[in-house]
Amino acid sequence: MRNRCTAHRGGGMLRGVPERIAEVTAFLAEVLAPRAPLTVIVDGGDHGAAARFASRLAAAFPPSARAWNVDAVMGLSGPSGGVLDSALNVLEPAADRVIVYLRASGRGPAGEGERRAQVVIDAHDPQWPVIRHVHPRLADPESWHLSESRAFFAPRAAGWDEKFGDDLPAYAQAVESALPTRGDLALDVGCGTGRALPALAEAVGPTGRVIGLDCTPAMLAEARAKGRDRVSTLIQADARRLPLPNEVAGLVFAAGLVHHLPDPGAGLAELARVTRPGGRLVLFHPTGRAALAARHGHKLTPSDILNEENLTRALAAAGWLPARYEDEDGHFLAVAVRD
Repeated sequence: MRNRCTAHRGGGMLRGVPERIAEVTAFLAEVLAPRAPLTVIVDGGDHGAAARFASRLAAAFPPSARAWNVDAVMGLSGPSGGVLDSALNVLEPAADRVIVYLRASGRGPAGEGERRAQVVIDAHDPQWPVIRHVHPRLADPESWHLSESRAFFAPRAAGWDEKFGDDLPAYAQAVESALPTRGDLALDVGCGTGRALPALAEAVGPTGRVIGLDCTPAMLAEARAKGRDRVSTLIQADARRLPLPNEVAGLVFAAGLVHHLPDPGAGLAELARVTRPGGRLVLFHPTGRAALAARHGHKLTPSDILNEENLTRALAAAGWLPARYEDEDGHFLAVAVRD
């Protein structure tokens, strides 16, 4: 008999399973279960994490669906530690397959499994999984992106500045690179704990105004605890739908934002909407792309939105004129001017 994980759906909660895990598995079951016949292959993870997640996911499915762990599937055909293609070949070719990939510490660089996955889950903390990607054919980003983004950042908010406090001078330099104008309105979209807000306030001066926007209440609470609401107005908002009129900002700062958006092109267009002609956009991260990818156990791919060619094309399509691009170990910086 095949080593399958099959069970009845548990009404949105799995008995004995932590609430966050149950939330994720219940959502995936709701998204995936209508696709019958269905075989879900769970790849990635470490120390049995994929097997446990496959079992929990299957427990939320109706009995017609199956959830497999790649290692278990490989065990059926003899080889151990084989690649995803070998696992796929073991299963019926007619199955409607969905690959769920778990990003977990200790796994090493992401491989073919993550590149081919329709669902990617951050499982660095096995008790707090967060959905990071769902293929649009499975679920519209509107149904998951905002809640999962908050779920990712909320537990990290309290210690964020203590972990990354050495980055503050780099933020100030990035703000200066935009050649800000005194008296301007400056926006920090995806401001997090507000590390760029003091530098932005200094740049636009007492006659200017700074607004920090973030979708995660815990991040904004931390910004207030650091006193950054004294130099800016803090607003909870989705970066994809900013609660601002057209063409009001002279400077838009966005650190580590674009690659978190499910549709980066649409996000860049929204940033363009609120920026007046001639205004500037600064995309920044205090770590270069390659170093950041290595930190998270990934490899850079040609499809990365922040690849210079891809970003140049996306900026132009959204109404921006690229003006500067730097991708070094110590930082990533792209500056564009509103057309």
